[in-house]
Amino acid sequence: MNGWTLSPALGWPAGVALAVIMTACAIAEIVIHIRRRSASDETAASCVRRTLICLLTAVAVLTPSTVAETTSKAVNATDIVIAIDTTSSMAVKDATYGDATTISRLDAAKDAVHDLTKAYPAASFSAMSFGASASLDVPLTPDTLAIDNWADTLSVEPTTTSSGSSLDTPLDKLLLTLKDIRQRHQNDTIVLFLISDGEQTSTTTRRTYSSLRRYLDDALVLGAGSTTGGQIPADGSDDSPDGQETWVTDPTTGQPGISKLSPDTLSTIADELSGTAVMLDATHTATDSLPKASKTWRTTSTAKTRQRTTPVVWPIAIAIAALLAWEFGAWVGMSRRLL
Repeated sequence: MNGWTLSPALGWPAGVALAVIMTACAIAEIVIHIRRRSASDETAASCVRRTLICLLTAVAVLTPSTVAETTSKAVNATDIVIAIDTTSSMAVKDATYGDATTISRLDAAKDAVHDLTKAYPAASFSAMSFGASASLDVPLTPDTLAIDNWADTLSVEPTTTSSGSSLDTPLDKLLLTLKDIRQRHQNDTIVLFLISDGEQTSTTTRRTYSSLRRYLDDALVLGAGSTTGGQIPADGSDDSPDGQETWVTDPTTGQPGISKLSPDTLSTIADELSGTAVMLDATHTATDSLPKASKTWRTTSTAKTRQRTTPVVWPIAIAIAALLAWEFGAWVGMSRRLL
């Protein structure tokens, strides 16, 4: 339903304050005219004109606007694709993100996703997770809340389903996803964010990510964890109470295995993507070295109805300009008579 509302361009506090001041000026003009009517050469027309200027200015600062319902939304022509490693090693609690607090690698990845949705509030996002297999969890959408909720619900895969970490697991799914986005939005800026600890335990040779470059404008590879490493929870949980964990055993030593961040591997993947690698820690977050967003916008339609507010100030501005021109003309005429 269409309607009218007030939406002060200067904000409600400043808008209301200015409106009150201008209304007080209008009232003061009327009171002064009445009290000094016999001793002043101000005409009734001049009083009405000046009162209207004050009142119209008071209305203008409150910014009258029309409200209309719409299912279309202007979004920035930037498409963000996020791929997060959810293998069991991402449960290791050796990561930091923005401060010295130690958290799991997956929690650091979640914090990174929240920072990305804040950094690109008007962009479109697609999200996938990968472990033993890759899954496109959220198709391309401008709904950043959906991406934040997706990140919050992520969990690492159980060690019983793991067959060794292979960093090329998401490659095929990424290739299909990026190709589809490029075909549907040929002029968009497409950016890939890959978040992983860089650990490759599979015996197979990792395939290169260079095949994705044709569909990308930029890429940022984010590393979660530390080079010191940590033990992997056997239940695949990243939230087990301290002191109650059981650890994944290294079959070659019979001792709890140590998983370490591999900056070299992640940097190599970034080079294959012609992108940048950033290792997340207490001083480096996902907002470091962020690729630039597109300078263009496009319109998208959704099933969700939203309200669009459009300011309608121009008729008031024309009326105020006409009254000011009248006031200036009256002042010029008065000045000539006084000469």
